[in-house]
Amino acid sequence: MPRKSKNHRELAKCPTGIRGLDEITAGGLPRCRPTLVCGGPGCGKTLMAMEFLVRGYREFGEPGAFMAFEEKEEELVDNFASLGFDLPQLIRQKKLAIDYVRVERSEIQETGEYDLDALFARLAHLIDRVGAKRVALDTLEALFAGLPNEAIVRAELRRLLRWVKDKGVTAIITAEQGSGTLTRHGLQEYVSDCVIMLDHRVVNQIATRR
Repeated sequence: MPRKSKNHRELAKCPTGIRGLDEITAGGLPRCRPTLVCGGPGCGKTLMAMEFLVRGYREFGEPGAFMAFEEKEEELVDNFASLGFDLPQLIRQKKLAIDYVRVERSEIQETGEYDLDALFARLAHLIDRVGAKRVALDTLEALFAGLPNEAIVRAELRRLLRWVKDKGVTAIITAEQGSGTLTRHGLQEYVSDCVIMLDHRVVNQIATRR
């Protein structure tokens, strides 16, 4: 049986509290690093991202920050209330912060200019507001949908992932599945720490997510 090197260090894990996931991932997601959660529509990406934050505080005392690019805070509150998640209570307790960022696609298309500096400042404020240890960004397609230049998209993605690591938070970043690739922008090339693929199947009229 091979011995571990004396210099071998186990990757620190951040437990999710999500039933079954911590067992599959041998303890949780890589701590202080970004994890990509990708899949098609309706497979549960947003649910997983929010549950990671809610359980993060309930079970491990770690506040969370959720930045949404598609759904407004009121919509998220209503959607998750049906699942027993009292988001307003966590927000009042300053254990959860939610921010909806509207991306003006027409302005991007007209000028061809795009960078994430303003987003970084806004996200940093969101994190600092509650002392967040966990972050969710949902979803990247909405953030970059108005930008046709793939080179700029990938450059900004690299900056985003590096920023998350430098900030020292454990993050889930959701992305739509591409045609023949994990994501539309080939994001998996830049997220080597952890990639989780979700799918939604209907067999004998029974829908399952996994």
